[in-house]
Amino acid sequence: MRLSEKDCEELLELSKSESMRRDMAHVAANRHNPLMVDGEVSAERVVEFLTQYNEFLNHPIKAARPFIERNMKL
Repeated sequence: MRLSEKDCEELLELSKSESMRRDMAHVAANRHNPLMVDGEVSAERVVEFLTQYNEFLNHPIKAARPFIERNMKL
């Protein structure tokens, strides 16, 4: 999708707006990542998220099958 010339001009003017810059700085400062704990990714939260997401999508759980390979080359 291409922006029209009028839309481009509007975005350019908006980018010069000091109030818009302050608003975007405020949004960035208050950003929250629910998977992070003390600046580190929490494996527990990631697994919980993926489990709930899978339930949301309603995917059937696949049965585990053994991985058997006779000719493995690196």
